[in-house]
Amino acid sequence: MAFGIDDAIAAGLKILDKFVPDPTAKAKAEQELRDSLIAWDKNQTEVNKTEAGHASLFVAGWRPWIGWVCGAALAFQFVFSPLVVWLSAAIGYPVPTPPKLDDSLWQLMTGMLGIAGLRTYEKMKGVAAK
Repeated sequence: MAFGIDDAIAAGLKILDKFVPDPTAKAKAEQELRDSLIAWDKNQTEVNKTEAGHASLFVAGWRPWIGWVCGAALAFQFVFSPLVVWLSAAIGYPVPTPPKLDDSLWQLMTGMLGIAGLRTYEKMKGVAAK
């Protein structure tokens, strides 16, 4: 399940329940919490849009760079490294096995590609874009 604004609001409301006994003050604090989290999310979206449209590769290119690094690391780990070891053994000149990369590459890749079930969650809720 994804962690979003609704989850942050629910966590904040649990804290409000413990520290704000007055129902009127609690309702006001709840609304302020919701408004501030929604405003924060909208501001972050605007920052993302500005960043993505920037002319400089160092500003707009960090997401693609992470994608290329992840892709290159996965290619090294699962394509090139095994091929080098296999070919070197096949020609009779074995080379030391290259180091293994961290398994967190898969987590990075699935997060970047959106394979975390979020698309299915959006479709189930009926909010998925066409």
